[in-house]
Amino acid sequence: MKEAARSRAVTALLLAPAAVFFVFMLLVPLAVVLIYSFGERAPAGGYSPAFTFENYANIPARGKAFYNTLTLAPLGTLLTAVFAFPMAYFLAVKTSPRWRVTMLVLVMAPFWTSQLLRYYAWMMLLGAKGIPSWLAWIGITDVRLINTPWAVLIGAVYGFLPLMVPPIYVSLEKLDKRLLEASADLGATPVRTFLQVTLPLALPGVATGSMLVFILLMGDYILPQFLGGGKVFFIGNALVDLFLQSRNWPFGAAVSVALVVIMFVTIYFYMRFVLSKSDTRRAALV
Repeated sequence: MKEAARSRAVTALLLAPAAVFFVFMLLVPLAVVLIYSFGERAPAGGYSPAFTFENYANIPARGKAFYNTLTLAPLGTLLTAVFAFPMAYFLAVKTSPRWRVTMLVLVMAPFWTSQLLRYYAWMMLLGAKGIPSWLAWIGITDVRLINTPWAVLIGAVYGFLPLMVPPIYVSLEKLDKRLLEASADLGATPVRTFLQVTLPLALPGVATGSMLVFILLMGDYILPQFLGGGKVFFIGNALVDLFLQSRNWPFGAAVSVALVVIMFVTIYFYMRFVLSKSDTRRAALV
């Protein structure tokens, strides 16, 4: 009994710092935002104590921001995964071990520079004097890229690709190449081998990378602000407007709560789906 009690005490001491950090840095701020969401806007802006559901009833007024976010964030995550998978597969399966570290460093190299500088560069590339002018030289005119959903998606893939590649790489690095050889020996086509062997084993990495990218995209402010130009705005842009410009803190808090709930529900069902598919395909492999 003493040993069990001592073990529990040691475990509690080890978990205490993380638990305190979690409570004061996550739960307490969320509780404050939730309380604010039921308040009213003060005459001079800010928060006035009250208990009303009017802020939640007014959320459809920001429907465009929710629509853009809930459309472009999942699509950007999907495109990032599509581009990241071949890179991760090449690094894990085709690249010799002595070059893998160097290649991974190169994948992470964009993070060495400021995100603002990288999006400024894309503003120049997608602007009138960038790619559209180059296309005009070959006869393709009237192409507009900047301040469009396509610009936001391009920026999402470029900006978050380094977050998607490493988790997929870690999963594929554990791939036993003998499974691929066995699948080929049994007459499976490369496409069938990929769908039934490679992809199921890489699914945990894809799920982890997708969650990282999706969560960051859902709350992103800089990307739509720079490449969307105020015409393609996310919930993050709406929150900046509500808290800093119109100073309607209760309404901004209600929008924040709605965003958190949407993200939680989406991630919950997505992870359940991914885990069920992963378990099913692993069982099929065995």
